[in-house]
Amino acid sequence: MYKTIIEPRVSETDGVGHINNTTIPIWLEAGRNKLFKLFMPNLSFKNWNMIVVNINVDYIAQIHYGTPVEVHTHVKKIGNSSLVLYEEIYQEERLCIKGTTTYVYYNQELGKPEVIPEEIRDELMKHIL
Repeated sequence: MYKTIIEPRVSETDGVGHINNTTIPIWLEAGRNKLFKLFMPNLSFKNWNMIVVNINVDYIAQIHYGTPVEVHTHVKKIGNSSLVLYEEIYQEERLCIKGTTTYVYYNQELGKPEVIPEEIRDELMKHIL
């Protein structure tokens, strides 16, 4: 599991007093930064090869400003050229968000998916749910 700590910002709080629902997918993406480095060590957009094809988010409990959150990113499934992540956000040890995101390992130059390399697959297996 990859773990990322995020400090909620005032600007992410909506008129109801909780973190706005549009912020959550951004926080989930922030939890994937270490994973992105596996696929693109220099994080160059020139050779970006991770393409989102599906996102699902379940809002379990409200998140509030003033208390950090933990984003937990697990590998749920590894396909030939795709990867499904299971993600959770906790605040004060309370599960607030859960979701899944599917990526395709994509070669921009060739315009098609490619098989995930074995060395990346081996590292991903260390984070399997």
